[in-house]
Amino acid sequence: MDEIKQKLVESGFAGDIDDSATAKEFYSHDASFFEVRPELVVKPKDGADVSKLVALVAGCKASNPNLSVTARSAGTCMSGGSINDSIIVDFSKYFTAIEHVDATSAQVQPGVFYRDFEVETFKHKALMPSFPASRDLCMIGGMVNNNAGGEKSLEFGKTENFVTQLRAIFADGVERTVKPLSKTELNIVMGQNNFEGEVYSKIFKLVDDNYDAIKAAKPHVTKNSTGYNLWDVWDRETGIFDLTKLIVGAQGTLCLTTDVWFKLVPQRLHSGLLVLFLRDIDDLGEIIPTVMATKPATFESFDDATLWLAIRFMPSFLKLLGWKKFIHLLVTLIPDGVQLLRGIPKLILMVEYNGDSEEEVREKIKSLHRSLKQHKARYEINGFEEDATEGKSEKFWVMRRQSFNLLRSKVKDKHTAPFIDDLVVNPPYLTDFLPQLRKIIKKYQLMATIAGHMGDGNFHIIPLMKLEEPSERAKLLPAMKEVNDLVLKYHGSLSGEHNDGLIRGPWLEQMYGTEVLNLFKEAKSIMDPQDIFNPHKKTDANWDYSFSHIRSHF
Repeated sequence: MDEIKQKLVESGFAGDIDDSATAKEFYSHDASFFEVRPELVVKPKDGADVSKLVALVAGCKASNPNLSVTARSAGTCMSGGSINDSIIVDFSKYFTAIEHVDATSAQVQPGVFYRDFEVETFKHKALMPSFPASRDLCMIGGMVNNNAGGEKSLEFGKTENFVTQLRAIFADGVERTVKPLSKTELNIVMGQNNFEGEVYSKIFKLVDDNYDAIKAAKPHVTKNSTGYNLWDVWDRETGIFDLTKLIVGAQGTLCLTTDVWFKLVPQRLHSGLLVLFLRDIDDLGEIIPTVMATKPATFESFDDATLWLAIRFMPSFLKLLGWKKFIHLLVTLIPDGVQLLRGIPKLILMVEYNGDSEEEVREKIKSLHRSLKQHKARYEINGFEEDATEGKSEKFWVMRRQSFNLLRSKVKDKHTAPFIDDLVVNPPYLTDFLPQLRKIIKKYQLMATIAGHMGDGNFHIIPLMKLEEPSERAKLLPAMKEVNDLVLKYHGSLSGEHNDGLIRGPWLEQMYGTEVLNLFKEAKSIMDPQDIFNPHKKTDANWDYSFSHIRSHF
């Protein structure tokens, strides 16, 4: 790697180059339970730096087959997507510009925290709504490359719906703009005698020759972050070819993103939340269609384990919220404490509506409340003020959003093991699916919280395990196989938001079959012929490799 460092310096690379032991240790982890130690960490200053790096790696790959580059922004990936054993490209230091924001669109670099971006969009009463629960920790680059979704995806969809164009460094080291093209525009690009022309020609041939098989392969769920999104690249009916659909959610395995353009939606000024405490899940079959028929903005859930976790570590919220909000949280929890005395619920459901007036929201909430009166639901009306506070319902959102962070930071004798953490099963199946899922969790004696997006059927199961013990590690593969089989039995997806990475990439063939997996591999080969971008993820993933890199110490 010394030779690569020297050549980077000679190329005029202006950013930071770091191969210290401290850097290697820090970048060997993300929010997953994997550990892969890099040889070099670079922090490019601009697109020209990234181009020099990729061109250098491409030129040296033949003589050094292990060379690769993996993009990283905040390092909050739960599937191991932002770690590798060669070169980490950290965008968080210099790619931090919010270049433009207005009421309908924005341009932003990948190293920008979503929380900072949201502050700017709120100034224009606008929102990029596909933020995940880690909204205070994640950056734009990770959101785009994982195709992030979250609590508002029920109403608005995922990040793929909001990216209008990208700037990206292709495998030849050239930075290019990627955006939707008409067939006429596509023909012009395909006619170019360069790598870009070759990529567009081959990807178009791939998706057109296999059009029906690719369209049929699209998972029939509202959320999916597995595989490569080939099914939305080319639309014969509209005549639009959009390579951004392939890049978004590709986890940096096809190119490196340097700039993103988003469309924004209006921020709704009022919201209301209806909360249901369910002592069993038998009523879900009735509740879910009743709620979904009203078209809520969000429909979230968390289980009794998450609730007890929040209660147990309530002092941690003081640091998170500050004194004023913390005291408000305690005071507003009192009515719910009375509710909890009647019996610990198995599941807490949160149904939120947005509107342009308090009256509009109030009527939506009260109408659903009447429909669900036999379930003793309670509701609260909140107004979004200038500081975008969520008012009385904040306690529920804090519990829902912060459960994973509490698990990671507060339970000292066990560690979060996100390996069945992002499954999707359509809501009509949940009354049958959830009891079977709990049975598997109980079978393997997994202490786990279950939280998720009830309206999408997207659940996050985060077991706590002593992964340094061989007996605990031995549970991972059989438990994961049983859960995968159960998810696919109900026509679901193995990942709705967190993507494939090291953890789910090995099971793409099980989910899609050999024919579609080979199409994914062909797309990867076309855009990354030397396999320089983020190896061991998605189509390159192998369980033996992944298992060998599970952390043995914490």
